[in-house]
Amino acid sequence: MRSLVTSIFLYACESWTLTAELQRRIQAMEMRCYRKILHISYKDHVTNEEVRAKIQQAIGPHEDLRTIVKRRKLQWYSHVSRSTGLAKTILQGTVKRGKKTRQTEEEV
Repeated sequence: MRSLVTSIFLYACESWTLTAELQRRIQAMEMRCYRKILHISYKDHVTNEEVRAKIQQAIGPHEDLRTIVKRRKLQWYSHVSRSTGLAKTILQGTVKRGKKTRQTEEEV
């Protein structure tokens, strides 16, 4: 799970907008993976808390995917905030607004 699924799943997660729907889907995907690892079917009526307890017992303490996504987004934000590039300008919305002058027919 950690070596394959997590690394592939978290690709470019820094640019995601974490809505409630996306967070719910992240959690659902993580639980689906845990159930596959433990060979637990949804028909077995095992609660998510029981599945998490079994995973905790099997692999020890670990961060859930939502926490990892949030941490990586904050790390990326702090990295961009320290820079002086275009990403910082876009992220902070500090682009100066200029006035667009009206062109006359002669200029066109």
